[in-house]
Amino acid sequence: MPLVSMTAMLNKAVQEKYAVGQFNINNLEFTQAILQAAEEEQSPVILGVSEGAARYMGGFKLIVGLVKSLIEEYKITVDVAIHLDHGSSFEKCVEAIHAGFTSVMIDGSHHPLEENIAITKKVVEVAHVLGVSVEAELGRIGGQEDDLVVDDAEAMYAIPAECDRLAKETGVDCLAPALGSVHGPYKGEPKLGFDRMEEVQKLTGLPLVLHGGTGIPTQHIRRAISLGTAKINVNTENQIASAAAVRKVLAENPNVYDPRKYLGPAREAIKDAVKGKMREFGSSGKA
Repeated sequence: MPLVSMTAMLNKAVQEKYAVGQFNINNLEFTQAILQAAEEEQSPVILGVSEGAARYMGGFKLIVGLVKSLIEEYKITVDVAIHLDHGSSFEKCVEAIHAGFTSVMIDGSHHPLEENIAITKKVVEVAHVLGVSVEAELGRIGGQEDDLVVDDAEAMYAIPAECDRLAKETGVDCLAPALGSVHGPYKGEPKLGFDRMEEVQKLTGLPLVLHGGTGIPTQHIRRAISLGTAKINVNTENQIASAAAVRKVLAENPNVYDPRKYLGPAREAIKDAVKGKMREFGSSGKA
């Protein structure tokens, strides 16, 4: 099955009222687990790759080669997109596209609106020529992802009128408006701006993206999906599941040193967590 962009899968998700999970890959085991979960659940899937994870794993080209090889080896039949998560610049997005990524996020949210629009428009012009989808962000999503840190005081809700302007002037395929979610574990109950979410979707007509999908109650997930959220990003929950499995194996078997003995269980824990999210998001059986 060839890699695809996110555009068709997210448009279908909006129409049928479910969300496609973006699950970030951090190493071989994460990549294996997420692809296996997608095939077993018959769910479309987005493999998120942060710039930090790409550096850790050996670069964009290695990741594309790894994913393609696993798709062939596992005989994956569902739609799979490789997506650059929080691309920091036009240059990084182009580098990922040239390496074979089928989707990119240009995160210009830390720039003034005019500059965010200009950078995003440049990325869209290159990406769409090659059939690559583009995600943009407005507002500031709190928490930490790789080197990107936004504390609660800096986090900002997206302004619907600005979202509408960015969507119209850039031609992006989906939009991540900051609406109260955070990267990493939540401190207390998440406070999502549902009214603003609904307004943004009605104004832009775009599939919306919810970052920081770990720890959001199921009823909030379902409400977000009903308001046009078609992509939900999850990483922390899978990392926690993986780490817990490794700790358990090593605590119970202190003499174990073969990495397969503890990374194998970690892979299974990730797969179970991903399958649970796919069912919660409603994407199981939608491939």
